[in-house]
Formats: sequence, structure tokens, C-alpha cells
Amino acid sequence: MKLKIEGLDFSYDGTEKVLDGIDLSLKEGNILAVIGPNGSGKTTLLKCIGNILEPMDGDISIDGTELVDLTREEIARKIGYVPQVESRGFPSTVYDTVLMGRKPYISWEPSEKDHEIVSNIIDKLDLGDMAMKEINELSGGQRQKVFVARALAQTPNLLLLDEPTSNLDLKHQLEVLNIIRHQVDENMSAILAIHDLNMALRYSDEIVMLKDGRVYDSGGLDVVTQENVERVYGVKVHITEHKGWLTVTPDRPVNGITLD
Repeated sequence: MKLKIEGLDFSYDGTEKVLDGIDLSLKEGNILAVIGPNGSGKTTLLKCIGNILEPMDGDISIDGTELVDLTREEIARKIGYVPQVESRGFPSTVYDTVLMGRKPYISWEPSEKDHEIVSNIIDKLDLGDMAMKEINELSGGQRQKVFVARALAQTPNLLLLDEPTSNLDLKHQLEVLNIIRHQVDENMSAILAIHDLNMALRYSDEIVMLKDGRVYDSGGLDVVTQENVERVYGVKVHITEHKGWLTVTPDRPVNGITLD
């Protein structure tokens, strides 16, 4: 799967651009982390790629085919989307929630193959013990795993995740990101909108930094430099390497806040 975006513009009110001339591409089998401060356009970018929002201008193509030339069903088979915040909604078991991911493939009722795919994903994500539980009974971390499982049930080529670790404790953050990393290594690509720079550096292959709706810099992990971070976020930082991993640490107090 190859994703290419050229000259992407988007505005919610038709005047002020939230995304302005976005150009980027994603290599097959890679994780791309989209980073930047609040309001930089991360969520909007993912929604445009996922065909949830319609861009004002620009082109989005998958494997050389323009997104606008694909049906909604074809897009759903190619792209899985996990939103940042998902309402609990109507009662549904974990199994039935994951089965919803097979909707693009189901004509009348789920086939044996659909159930097999769902069962395999539930086992792979270690959700078997809670498969018949109501999703509203689960913790935030458990629900997030279920929503990732639902997206994986689509067997997409591209997985879009908007802040997949928000509101999760450290254990569940690592668990969810390890699942994503493993799936990408097996047979897909992924784009993460993520605030945690250290998690982005640990789990992604490519980085795009957004500032005011534009691409400030993009490339490999080496784009996360002290200068770039300070200019994009307006915070002094110190970047070090520990056991082969780059780590970003605030370098001094911000707005009078003392860092212990």
C-alpha cells in the first residue's frame, strides 16, 4: 500500500485553512507519526485521509488510485480508522463490536470467514476472556483495544489512529502500540496522530511535524531535533539517546511551572 498526498487544503468554514498545502507520502509497511501542538491539524488530516472529511483542494491516492474514485465500501476495505474519542453508544458485546469491522464485506449476514477473522483478532489481542462482555463495562484501555480490533477486522491496508494512547496508563499505552507495531510488521501501514514525542520516536518509522496546518518538517526520526521541537512547540527541550532510543525532555520551566 502506497499513500500519496499532494496539495491538500481543508477549511471548516470555507475561509481559514486548517490544512494548507499538505504534501506527504507513506512507504508500505511503515508507521508514520503525525506530531504537532493542539490545533495544528493532526485529527483533520487523518479524517481527510479516511474520507470522513472532504478536502477543499488537493489529491489523496492509494496505490495510484485517487480516493475520490473509490466507493465508500472500497475505502472501508482499504482504510481502518480508530478515532480519539468514541462514545460508549448502544450496548454491544466485544465480539459484536469487533464484528462490525467486517461490515464492508458482509452482504446479508456474516460468513464463516468473517467469524473466523474476528475470532483470530480477538485471540491475537488477548480479548477472549471478555468477548461476551458488554463493551460499556470495560475500562478505557480495554475499550481502546476493542476499537483497534474492530479496525483490524476490516483487514485494511492502512490503519489510521487518532491519539491511540490518550487517557491510557503506561502499561496500556505500550500494549496498544505494540499491537499496532506488530500488525504493521505483518501486513499493513499505519498513521498515528500522537502527542507523546517519546512514544512517536519509539514506535514510528517516519515523522511529519505539523505547525499551523502546514508541514513544518518530515522524514525519518532525525527530524525530531531540538531546534524543530522548540520552534514547533515553543518549548525548550533537551534530546538525548538512551539504549538506542531518542528521548525528548523539557529543558526548563514553562510559564512559571517548576519541573521537579
